[in-house]
Amino acid sequence: MHRIAILGDGGWGTALGLLLLKQGHAVSLWGPFPDYIERLQQERENTLYLPGVPLPEALNWTADRDEAVAGAEIIILAVPSKYYRSVLESFASRLPADCMLLSVSKGLDTATRRRLTEVAGEVLGHKPVAVLSGPSHAEEVARGMPAAVVIACADHTRAHALQKIMTSLQFRVYTSEDVVGVELGGALKNIMAIATGVSDGLGFGDNARAALITRGLAEMTRLGVALGARPETFAGLSGLGDLIVTCTSRLSRNHLVGERLGRGETLDQIVGSMSQVAEGVTTCAIAHALAREQGIRVPITDEVYAVLHKNRSPAQAMQALMTRDARPERD
Repeated sequence: MHRIAILGDGGWGTALGLLLLKQGHAVSLWGPFPDYIERLQQERENTLYLPGVPLPEALNWTADRDEAVAGAEIIILAVPSKYYRSVLESFASRLPADCMLLSVSKGLDTATRRRLTEVAGEVLGHKPVAVLSGPSHAEEVARGMPAAVVIACADHTRAHALQKIMTSLQFRVYTSEDVVGVELGGALKNIMAIATGVSDGLGFGDNARAALITRGLAEMTRLGVALGARPETFAGLSGLGDLIVTCTSRLSRNHLVGERLGRGETLDQIVGSMSQVAEGVTTCAIAHALAREQGIRVPITDEVYAVLHKNRSPAQAMQALMTRDARPERD
């Protein structure tokens, strides 16, 4: 048995807490709002972020930072990217010296454009920080449905240790040494999910969706390699695997944002009605800027950025993609 603390009371943190509890570990979940944590303790259901899934008494909830991480051997970082740095800063002096850190959030730091494991290493001083990514909807993992993911860490011994702890009959974990690729795959695919959602919202069919997924993967790979990732990583679980599920599932928040945009709603209307974060909205602006800095062509990202942040209509964005200059597929 290991003592595991999960920072973040959202759907993904809750699902991982249930998974690890079933494997016999002692799990504490931290959330920032005492009133909501008290409600979770009483109702034993995360009604905001994972409704319909009963939470056993053995799953400990707390809003106290010291209590959350006391004696923890593994600390899982499940905080949305928007709040990632500030939350970690509030824990910086509280962590056990020898704990392992595993980041499971999928996004990039708004202020610095850095990957979240880089932020965690900088703020918490614990290195190396591992990352978990792959096709893994919280709603399915929490209900015991099969999933496969990948853990990457610069220290392969640590990756293997976390693999052993996280693996179960329902949750298959692979390892990788490509932290950059695994982390960027999980972040960049959300942009492509918005794009496919826009296409679906406009009433386009399977052909358009397949084209966006395929060309989106090529775009993710180009930018990822320019930022230090291995190209083959994007053909794996954190790239193609997560891309497929996020672009096609009704559970995908990013796809839903795009679909509602395609149907004519504004971004403010959509975001204002959502209780959970669609990371692709923020990630798109960061990826757009990174691609400009690196001189990398990212036409899908550019058009999603224009729709989200420059008032371009979804129909205009799709037309712009279809009327670009012809070029070889591998270019």
